Amino acid sequence: MAEPSNPSDASHDGTPPPVDVALLDQATGWARAAGELTLGWYNHPELVIDEKHDGSPVTEADRAAEHLLRDLIGSAYPDDTIRGEEHDDHQGTSGRTWVIDPIDGTKAFKRGVATYSNLLYLEDEHGPAIGVINLPALGETVAAGRGLGCFLDGTPCRVSDTGSIDGALLSTTSFDGWSTARYDRVQQSGLELRTWGDAYGYALVASGRIDAMCDPALAWWDIASLLVIIPEAGGTLTSWHGGDPAVPSIDHSRGSRGCFRESRDLSRAISEHSARFARGSARGLVKECSENVREHSPLNHATAPDKGSTSVFDRSSTDL
Repeated sequence: MAEPSNPSDASHDGTPPPVDVALLDQATGWARAAGELTLGWYNHPELVIDEKHDGSPVTEADRAAEHLLRDLIGSAYPDDTIRGEEHDDHQGTSGRTWVIDPIDGTKAFKRGVATYSNLLYLEDEHGPAIGVINLPALGETVAAGRGLGCFLDGTPCRVSDTGSIDGALLSTTSFDGWSTARYDRVQQSGLELRTWGDAYGYALVASGRIDAMCDPALAWWDIASLLVIIPEAGGTLTSWHGGDPAVPSIDHSRGSRGCFRESRDLSRAISEHSARFARGSARGLVKECSENVREHSPLNHATAPDKGSTSVFDRSSTDL
């Protein structure tokens, strides 16, 4: 059983130490177990759907999956803090925190659409440590550990190597907040636009199958696992304005090699390659696209208690 690492394990240059491989395997197994549990309700005609205070849907499967993950984590590491979407926080003393999104994409789940996922994240005294996106209905898992890399079903994966915005593929969860002007400019840029949304879109970015992702809004549990997955896959994660992606807010994200995405509490993805690309011949176009999304988004100044205004563009885009 992996124990919390000692801060003295950090390298002399300040680089945080890699996480224990066994701990990554354990977290991945837990997320898969939660996913297997949700399949019992998936596409079931008698699924009960409730509405939370914020108007978002919640199901028996959400609650059961979070309960299972809390039990597994609490049994193995009783001193760790646990935060989740559906239940109150468990405050620990170890300095480590687990964040659970039992079902990301509940709207997809309740309609029997296979792109929903289970998200699990661990932060230790060195920062983001482990992130898992489990897609039970698709039989896929993207998992990453700090210093270990990113893996699709156990095989190393990376963001794409697309070298131009022309023909790069950008996905979004929805078009909430998109103005006609924003949509037109994205179309004119040569980007291909799809709607493979929620964490599924970020799993596609991390595994190199699409080039960028953007969302209208994200909560902390939506974003947490991406703080490990995207960087370990070779991507870059920033806020809407190029700031700290770990601050819940409304965000943008440019995925593996040349796009962007809006989000709700944070943002999620742009690859280092797209970072290099942004500094290349198409640099001006990347800047134009990113500025367009910011300019025309009514969500930029959201002030909801748990939300800020962040974007997920390659860090190099902040000084374009």
